[in-house]
Amino acid sequence: MDERKSKLRLALLVANKTAEEVVCGINTLLGVFKDWVQTLTFDNGKEFAKHEEVANILECETYFAKPYHAWERGQNENVNRLLRQYFPKMMGLLDVTTGQVLDAVHKLNNRPKKCLGFRTPYEAFRKLSGTDAEKLVGYTLIT
Repeated sequence: MDERKSKLRLALLVANKTAEEVVCGINTLLGVFKDWVQTLTFDNGKEFAKHEEVANILECETYFAKPYHAWERGQNENVNRLLRQYFPKMMGLLDVTTGQVLDAVHKLNNRPKKCLGFRTPYEAFRKLSGTDAEKLVGYTLIT
C-alpha cells in the first residue's frame, strides 16, 4: 500500500490471497493510520471483494482502478518494481518471512526521493502529519 503524498509504502505478509486475509492485513496495517486514510484504490483482484468492509472499518472511500490500466497506478507499479530488488520474480514467495518483507519496506521508506526534495518517505510523512510513521508501523506489529 502506498500513501500518495509522502510516498510511504506499507506492506505485510498475508497467509493467502483470500478476501478475508487481505481485509485483515489492510486493517492491521492501516488501523493506526486511520486518521490519515481518506481513500483507497484497489486493483481488480478478487482478494479485494470485501472492500466495503475495509471502507466501513477505516471510514474511507474505496475505488477500483480500471482493468488493464496499470499506468494509472504508476506509483504503486514503480514501488512494486523496487520491491522486486528484494524479491525477484523467480524467487518463491512461500519462503519469504514477515521480517524480510518489513526489512525491505523499511529500506524503501528510508530511501531519499528526488520528488520529495531528497527526503525519505518517513521524513515526508512526518512533515505532513506530525507523526512518526516508522514508530506507528512498529506499534502496529506489536499489538
